[in-house]
Amino acid sequence: MATQTALLKVMSDAARKAARGLNRDFGELAELQVSRKSAADFVSAADIKAEQVIFEALTAARPGYGFLGEERGLVEGTDKTHTWIVDPLDGTTNFLHAIPHFAINIALERQGVIVAAVTYNPVTNELFWAEKGKGCFVNDHRLRVAARKRMDEAVFATGIPFLGHGQHARFLKELHQISQRVAGVRRFGSAALDLAYVAAGRFDGFWERDLNRWDLAAGILLVTEAGGKVTNAEGEEDVLGTGSVCAANLDLHPQLLERLAAAA
Repeated sequence: MATQTALLKVMSDAARKAARGLNRDFGELAELQVSRKSAADFVSAADIKAEQVIFEALTAARPGYGFLGEERGLVEGTDKTHTWIVDPLDGTTNFLHAIPHFAINIALERQGVIVAAVTYNPVTNELFWAEKGKGCFVNDHRLRVAARKRMDEAVFATGIPFLGHGQHARFLKELHQISQRVAGVRRFGSAALDLAYVAAGRFDGFWERDLNRWDLAAGILLVTEAGGKVTNAEGEEDVLGTGSVCAANLDLHPQLLERLAAAA
């Protein structure tokens, strides 16, 4: 049975504590107070409450650490070497439409390197977690990326640009390059879970653009610790700085990059 370190337990406990409120609100969607942040980009009262719960839990456990959250932005800490990167509800649109596919994302960045990660789906009670150099797990089970080597056997996940976000024309070119060569392409609406599913071998790979640090930080470590490769969509190491991602096993990663380059 996998045993979490004290650091991972702090992160997991914070995620589970926030999940209690999300589960309550998910069951009472009609009562949600919803405001519009921008076109097709919603933020709910549940989202804000979840981030507050996580912020309080992590701050109590590790005073002085910085905090970067989707809702409150950057809160600088006295410890300049550590920053929590948090998305309290990745897949907000799914959540508001009663689709049970969303996640809480918590990562810890130490001197510019992601060293610990938690991605938690409250509905399925699947807790994906990893610490640098110690492997990737879901609940008590060790994870490895899928072993498929051929594009025509692979299922990839992606995100489709929506109203006011991303470049639709570029995405359609990329989809054309990839979809005709693979067994399937899926769009589930949560980049956090897409990356976790790559780590679990459920998806063979994932690509998307125009993402935020809190969407990506945890998943980068999950996939890497499960034996996969993660770069940006151009094959460069800087994923968090560019907001694009290409993740897969070591065999499929270069093939996916090749198709993305062909679409340029």
